[in-house]
Amino acid sequence: MYECVLITGGAGFVGSSIALSLKQRWPESRVLALDNLRRRGSELNLPRLGNAGVRFVQGDVRSQADLLDLPDRPELIIECSAEPSAQAGYGGSPEYLVQTNLAGCFHCLELARRVKADFLFLSTSRVYPVEKLNSLRFEESETRFVLLDGQALPGASAHGISEDFPLEGPRSLYGMTKLASELMVLEYAAAYDFRCVINRCGLIAGPWQMGKTDQGVVALWVAAHYFERELNYIGFGGLGKQVRDLLHVQDLCDLIAQQVAHFELYSGKLFNVGGGLDGSLSLREMTALCEQITGNGIAIASEPRTRPADVRIYITDYRRLADLTGWRPSRGPALIVSDICEWIGAEEKLVREVLLAQLTK
Repeated sequence: MYECVLITGGAGFVGSSIALSLKQRWPESRVLALDNLRRRGSELNLPRLGNAGVRFVQGDVRSQADLLDLPDRPELIIECSAEPSAQAGYGGSPEYLVQTNLAGCFHCLELARRVKADFLFLSTSRVYPVEKLNSLRFEESETRFVLLDGQALPGASAHGISEDFPLEGPRSLYGMTKLASELMVLEYAAAYDFRCVINRCGLIAGPWQMGKTDQGVVALWVAAHYFERELNYIGFGGLGKQVRDLLHVQDLCDLIAQQVAHFELYSGKLFNVGGGLDGSLSLREMTALCEQITGNGIAIASEPRTRPADVRIYITDYRRLADLTGWRPSRGPALIVSDICEWIGAEEKLVREVLLAQLTK
C-alpha cells in the first residue's frame, strides 16, 4: 500500500467516503483530504475525517500553490474534486466550472509529474454526447423509459452504455471539462511516465450526500420524503420516467480499494463504473421506493420542459470492468435508499438544516 495518498475534493461526499474507506483498510497509510469546503455540508465531514485519522488540508485545486504546499509527498493522487452539476454554466458564467474541473485537474497532474505519483481520476458518464444518448431507441412502460437492443450506435444495448459509445457531439459544459481532463490525464501519464486509471462513474449515491436538484438526486429524493417536502418531475413530459443506474458509494469504495491494491492491473485503462441495468430506477420508481421505506407520500408536480443537457436514459454497461476483474456492484437501489434514510434519521440534528436548504432551492 502507498505510504501517502492525496484525495482532492476530500471533504465532499465521494472524496470523504474514499478517504475513510482507504484509511480503514490501510490504517498505517497517511491519507490527506484536500478541499476548499465550497459546497455546503462538506464541513460536516471534517469531524468524521479527523476521528478516523485522515488529515484534512484546506486548499483549492484551482491554486497550484495549495497543491505544492502539502504537509506530505503523495505517492498516489485520487482526483475527486469537481463542480459536478450537468447544469453548471447554463444561464451564467462557466468560469468556476472550468477552473475547478479543468485547471484543477491540470494542477493535480502537475503535482503528479513532479513527485511521480500514480493518478486515479474520477470522471463521469456525462462525457457521452446528449443528442446521441437521447436518439437511442426506447419504449415506454408504465413506470419507465426502456432502452432497447439492436441500437444503431456502437456501445449501446439493453445493457446500457459501454466505453465504445461515440464521443462526437456536445455533452454539457460539465461533461466537456471531464472529457478534456481524461485526455489530459492520459497524455500526462504517457509524457511523464506515471501510471493512471480513469473511472467514468454513473450516478453515485449513499449516506452523507447533500443532494441538490442538479446533483445528488437520490439523496434529495429521500430527504424530500423524509421531511415531507414537495418535488418535481422535470423534463421529458414531466412523467418521471427518465432512468439512471445507481451506484452505492461503498461499491465505488470497494472498487477503488481493489484498484489501489492492484494498480498495475488497472493502469492505463478506462472503465465505465455504475450500478448497471439491475441497479437502475426511474424517478417514478424511486418515488415508490421512497414511499415504501419512509412511509411518507408527498406531492410531486410536473414540469414537462426538458433542461439543457438532460438525458432520457443512462444505464452503465460495466461489463468490461467485470470481465477484467470480477468487480460487480453488490448494493442495489433498495439498500441505497434505506441507507440514506437511516443516515438522515441518525444524523437529523446535524444535517437537517443543510438538506432542507437544498430542498427549497
